[in-house]
Amino acid sequence: MISLVSEAGPDAGDDLPGTLPDALRAELIAFRRDLHMHPELGNQEFRTTAAIKARLEEAGLKPRVLPGGTGLICDIGEWDGVTPMLAMRADIDALPIPDAKVGVAYRSTVPDRAHACGHDVHTAVVLGAGLVLAELDRKGQLPRAVRLLFQPAEEVLPGGAADAIKAGVLNGVGRMIAVHCDPKVDAGRIGLRVGPITSACDRLEIALDGPGGHTARPHLTTDLVTAVAKVATEVPAVISRRVDARSGLSVTWGRIESGHACNVIPMHAELGGTVRCLDLDTWREAPDLIHAAVADIADLHGAKCQINYIRGVPPVVNDGGVVELLVNAMAARLGPYSVEDTEQSLGGEDFSWYLEHVPGAMARLGVRTPGDTVKRDLHRGDFDVDESAITVGVELFTAAALVDAKG
Repeated sequence: MISLVSEAGPDAGDDLPGTLPDALRAELIAFRRDLHMHPELGNQEFRTTAAIKARLEEAGLKPRVLPGGTGLICDIGEWDGVTPMLAMRADIDALPIPDAKVGVAYRSTVPDRAHACGHDVHTAVVLGAGLVLAELDRKGQLPRAVRLLFQPAEEVLPGGAADAIKAGVLNGVGRMIAVHCDPKVDAGRIGLRVGPITSACDRLEIALDGPGGHTARPHLTTDLVTAVAKVATEVPAVISRRVDARSGLSVTWGRIESGHACNVIPMHAELGGTVRCLDLDTWREAPDLIHAAVADIADLHGAKCQINYIRGVPPVVNDGGVVELLVNAMAARLGPYSVEDTEQSLGGEDFSWYLEHVPGAMARLGVRTPGDTVKRDLHRGDFDVDESAITVGVELFTAAALVDAKG
């Protein structure tokens, strides 16, 4: 078990280069706001990719756009072909929801699109880290090459990570790090844990069919409204009794549709939702368990069912050694008490696919203004961040690159 309080003293970073200059800090905030105003969905991030590429090229670097035309990688320093690189990953896509913020100059200009998960912050962090490390490399202060990865389509199951891996982004990579905005953690701090930090996440789509009819004679029909309601309420209850409660298997609905008139029993009904799971073994069993539960309940009500179970992502499992690297890097920048323990989330993250191949860790980047008592969450139209978190993320990553090279 690794302690999340580093033994490094609060002044451990005095001789560690790579802090963020004021001018670049202001530029990164402006860059993040520009992305926030122009959000793009998964695999459509052409403007975002072009903006990142242009800034890296301006710094004399040679970014390479991924085969799909969005997302890119960029190596800082010359890779010797032998020594494994540390990779830093940012996701660059936005969500298909409207921006509900008011009184904010950088509110989204694109209808029904918003950076409501903080990917614009993640992008600014990795871009900033790359620019700082490139300057260190020019000065001969970067001991080992580092790879930047700006990944598209994190919000599109099973995630853009799978395509990025096929494109070879892990070639030469030995370890990988990432951050994710957390509105429950104060800016200036990060949350970490060894082992699973997110859950598995799959998507579930169900269609029910049967002969409809008049609401005056439900006995002559398959009452699909009742059937779909029973599936919605009873499947989660049944599943909770077929697996170990400690696995955290959860079925939650986000969409239910049926019918057009109050006196007509419809012939078709649909449900859509997500399946989340804390435990990897139970996640592997989940499709069969859920297919059986849905079929049993639908059959009880005489409804024919079609089930589309869409595999998503496994849990992100943080490697102990990489967590220790981030703890030491954060302590070097902001002292030993800038890291807090964090719980495993039921959110899904395709960063997990990289960790099937290389050890890595994701940290929760605090974006809550200290003293703010308003409860905020991700995937909400009013989501926003304390932009000082960008500085914290950049300096965490630059310190991680330097500490990793010493190890």
